[in-house]
Amino acid sequence: MKNNPQHAPSTPAIKPYKLQVPESALAELRLRLELTRWPQAGGASDWNYGVSVPYAKELAAYWKNGYDWRAQEERLNRNPQFVTEIDGAAIHFIHVRSPEPDALPLLLLHGWPSSVMEFNDLIGPLSDPKAYGGDPADAFHLVIPSLPGFGLSGATEEAWPVSRIAAAMQELMSRLGYEQYGSHGSDLGAMVSRELGVMQPPELLGIHVLQLFSFPSGDPGEMAKLTEADGQRLAFLSLFAERAGFSAIMEKRPLTLSYGLADSPIGQMCWIADLFCGFGDHVDFIGRDAFLTNVMLYWLTNTAASSSRIYYDNNKMSQAIGFKRNETPTGVAVCAHDFKSIRLFADRDNSNIVHWSELSEGTHFAALDAPGPLAQDIRSMFRRFR
Repeated sequence: MKNNPQHAPSTPAIKPYKLQVPESALAELRLRLELTRWPQAGGASDWNYGVSVPYAKELAAYWKNGYDWRAQEERLNRNPQFVTEIDGAAIHFIHVRSPEPDALPLLLLHGWPSSVMEFNDLIGPLSDPKAYGGDPADAFHLVIPSLPGFGLSGATEEAWPVSRIAAAMQELMSRLGYEQYGSHGSDLGAMVSRELGVMQPPELLGIHVLQLFSFPSGDPGEMAKLTEADGQRLAFLSLFAERAGFSAIMEKRPLTLSYGLADSPIGQMCWIADLFCGFGDHVDFIGRDAFLTNVMLYWLTNTAASSSRIYYDNNKMSQAIGFKRNETPTGVAVCAHDFKSIRLFADRDNSNIVHWSELSEGTHFAALDAPGPLAQDIRSMFRRFR
């Protein structure tokens, strides 16, 4: 396998990066948390209307009095980080080279409302499996970008739908000197990975995703082919769509929403908590330090507006260019507590699904709450290319 990665010292376009948040920003956050004005409404104690007030108050108290940002900042800085400019946008990324010289390069792509910190617990097992009791032949060189407009990449001023992000990710891997690579993602990261599959750059070996967002076409004959288990998955998807108010708002009026998110850390926290907690179905599946670090990467960088706008941009892009079929080798891991991809619809839209697994655990953010099973599934998918 030919891979000759270029590091920052020999590539002027790629610069080293270290996260160093000024103390004044943390002091301002503490003041804003102290001055929070809480909503008063009927039903505020449960999740039927959204994030419950008791949960939000408890989490906010921990954020103000128990959470240690500096410890989390130090953890993020343990891995080599860089920034480069692609297509007019800054792209921050973590780049971890495996000690195994024949490791396979792999993109790890987060979604909304997540960030690069989602992959903290995957970095070691994927890049150095021998140190974790695994097979060194399964090793990966890891490239973990902050998507344009998200977190440490900073805000964007232009439209960045998944097609433009996918092109930027291909350019990033090329700039790093990787002549072959794979891509894994969840949520928007899954959409970007699939878009890479649609693009079919010659360097891309295959993709692995936690979701294939394929839905009924409206053809009665197609629906007649669904099994009883498929029907249960469809009911799950309907429930998800019924509660996912965030996507409806961000597809239509993302900027109006963002005034509140940019001004209120509690607003930003709760907007993210709704999906992280599965609309109340799996509260605290993800550790609070990890969750709050993710919130901090949105709050400190003031990227609520540019990150939420991607839903609007994607919606406009889909209306303009229509549907495209993915023919790249594709692996899918369906997690127990997540959006349920339906194989019949997935095969219709993706002609080369070579790996399909059903995990007994994991949410929409499986890298955080089921890193072991997810790492094993990623290894299994990409062994065919080694």
